[in-house]
Amino acid sequence: MIRFDLLEQDAGARLGRLHTPRGVVETPAFMPVGTNATVKAMTPEDVADTGAQMILANAFHLYLRPGAEIIERAGGLHAFMGWAGPILTDSGGYQVLSLAKIRTLDEDGVTFRSPVDGSVHRFTPEGVIDFQRVLGSDVVMPLDVLLGYPHTTAEAREAMEHTLRWAARARAHHARAGTGALFGIVQGGFDAALRAEAARRTVAMDFPGYAIGGLSVGEPHALMHDLLAVIDLELPRDRPRYLMGVGSPPSLLEGIARGIDLFDCALPTRVARTGAIFTSGGRINIRNAAFRDDLRPPDPECPCRVCARTTRAYLRHLFAADEMLGPRLATYHNLAFMGRLAHEAREALREGRYAFWMRRTLDAYTTPW
Repeated sequence: MIRFDLLEQDAGARLGRLHTPRGVVETPAFMPVGTNATVKAMTPEDVADTGAQMILANAFHLYLRPGAEIIERAGGLHAFMGWAGPILTDSGGYQVLSLAKIRTLDEDGVTFRSPVDGSVHRFTPEGVIDFQRVLGSDVVMPLDVLLGYPHTTAEAREAMEHTLRWAARARAHHARAGTGALFGIVQGGFDAALRAEAARRTVAMDFPGYAIGGLSVGEPHALMHDLLAVIDLELPRDRPRYLMGVGSPPSLLEGIARGIDLFDCALPTRVARTGAIFTSGGRINIRNAAFRDDLRPPDPECPCRVCARTTRAYLRHLFAADEMLGPRLATYHNLAFMGRLAHEAREALREGRYAFWMRRTLDAYTTPW
């Protein structure tokens, strides 16, 4: 289904190429989030123009709305949303955490009460694979259990064991009835020994790629970095690594330094809709009065089409006037910023200067994560 070529390594950072049935993804790469079969405010052509090679969609939300029947009749998710490139679909594992008040977890699966209409739905490791087969996902995620921060070691152990048992069930079912490449997910909470154990036991199941879940849920950044370094030692060199739900500009670069190939995060699009703009000097809030007469581009160092044609003053005006074009332009720019950051990281890796380039870039990015 997929093949991964490791082209270069610069200390822990990796330059690679992920071959999928719908195209090649140059890694490290950032995947925009299209939870509901759309990257909010963007057309598929816009998303591709920002440099995105692959996107993420959420099987849980698509199962609830519009449902399997209409997507299957449309010819799968790619045809339904008009995106020709690769798609990775999450399984609903994150909703085990985010919808904890309206779900019940047991050995066989999870019962959710729909946040849309209150109806009750049952998710099992096998059923999640079946639905992602209907979607036609290029990369498939198994159902897993993750925890927020903080939690006890006993809770982390229980969630890890649950995830491993479900992974084995998903692996067996996918071998019989699945399409797309099924990745294993490494859990284990915030205990380094548990994370290492989870990685070894997941690798023993021999997945074509490995995801790292349960991070960036409130823990200190330094702790996440330490755990990534532990997991890096346990994962095979010849398989892609995907860090789930992590993707601020600084965390992208720090993750690359610790061996991550794929990232996704809703942050760039979510904050764009509130007026937060990524720039080479850090994040700015374009709604601030300081930008009322600022005729510079949103980011003077950015070559994207928004920065080529738009001023900070105009973008602030759009937000102040509550015009929908404001969030649309801000979203395009933030995704283009992430696409360019990943591209420049790949170039630095190709030239063997990633550590120097990363430090210089992070030093210039002066705002908090």
